[in-house]
Amino acid sequence: MNSGNAKRDTKINCLKCKHFYVTWEPSFPRGCRAYGFKTADMPSALVMRSSGKPCLSYEEKIK
Repeated sequence: MNSGNAKRDTKINCLKCKHFYVTWEPSFPRGCRAYGFKTADMPSALVMRSSGKPCLSYEEKIK
């Protein structure tokens, strides 16, 4: 699941990830299907704050 090869010093752009989705809930407008949560922040930022590691589930969307 690490096809994005996210480096530790590279900021992950959730908008380009296939697991990202818009929830349309005003309190929690962004979600991550890989981790199964909704948040007001970008999901990758929440993962970094919570675990201290970059998101390991990032997969770039297929165009």
